Amino acid sequence: MRASPFDWLDAQADRRRAAGLVRVLRPRPLDSPLLDLAGNDYLGLTRHPAVTAAAAEAARCWGAGATGSRLVSGTTALHAELEDELAAFCGFEAALVLSSGYAANLAALTALAPAGTLIVSDAANHASLIDGCRLARGTTRIVAHASPDAVRTALAEGPGPALAVTDSVFSVDGEAAPLRELSAVCRAAGAGLLVDDAHGLGVLGAGGRGALHSAGLAGAEDVVATVTLSKALGSQGGAVLGPARVIAHLVNTARTFIFDTGLAPAAVGAALAALRVLRAEPDRPTRARAVAGQLHDLLSGAGCAVARPDAAVVSVRAPSPEAAVRWAAECRAEGLAVGCFRPPSVPDGVSRLRLTARADLTDAQVRRAVRVVVERAPVGALA
Repeated sequence: MRASPFDWLDAQADRRRAAGLVRVLRPRPLDSPLLDLAGNDYLGLTRHPAVTAAAAEAARCWGAGATGSRLVSGTTALHAELEDELAAFCGFEAALVLSSGYAANLAALTALAPAGTLIVSDAANHASLIDGCRLARGTTRIVAHASPDAVRTALAEGPGPALAVTDSVFSVDGEAAPLRELSAVCRAAGAGLLVDDAHGLGVLGAGGRGALHSAGLAGAEDVVATVTLSKALGSQGGAVLGPARVIAHLVNTARTFIFDTGLAPAAVGAALAALRVLRAEPDRPTRARAVAGQLHDLLSGAGCAVARPDAAVVSVRAPSPEAAVRWAAECRAEGLAVGCFRPPSVPDGVSRLRLTARADLTDAQVRRAVRVVVERAPVGALA
């Protein structure tokens, strides 16, 4: 009998099982009893009445889908409204909405780093930035994490156009990139700076305007930002923010924009409503950061190896990948959903639980979450 061309998948699956690295889809019920510290709903807006009502109204007015790519039939007046308000809120000249934050990063990198461009990428960047570097025609140089000196050295070695790429807040440990220093290095070398502000928008900056706004870099002619609409704004989709000529270039060259169906109107309406709630309630980002600080202080006080958060991501070190998986499962059994990072998402030796601070969490819920994490901690997780 002739072998199947996919027989090799069985050996791959056996290795994952042996290493305790099997990933499983777990449908979330309508009324989950879990206290959710695993998702990215930083501001508690995904079920906000104004946000869900706007999503429903957009679907009623514009239909369930965008019907086509943005350049054919997939752009509505609602898309343009969101782009205008998002750019103005974050302090940029223009914005372009795409179907996901992942697509936004691929669009920005492939369009802004053609052949002959040097791309200098932080070693801890998100997978979407890594994939964007792989797809871009430029040459990528990976440098030490959060090191402006390493970026400076790399830029000095590459004549011609260059682009430095970094997350604003790194999703594993929750620490912020040194954006001011990176910008100074890039400007000295005549290089552009591309920042993924997925975990900064809605959490950092005045009223949640993002990490680049906080660093005084929003609207700079040599800075481009990407954001997601699926975290602090509680919806779905992504966007690129930057100078108008950069956005115009993406409209004409970015394949994940040109050849992808436009973001569904319901998601656009929800994101726009969430942005307006954020403008009206600027204390939400402050509360999200305060919750992150509470989680850190209580967990570290209990002996957990927890990184100090710069935004709303709280990272707790686990002794091993297997221990991290068991720890997360036992927390779930106790009614607490937490994220679990282990290889290949992170390198060996840095497996961890990832807790998301949310503006709508009460102090009692924070204490409950910490109690569960500490009580279910595996051997070696507490000091």
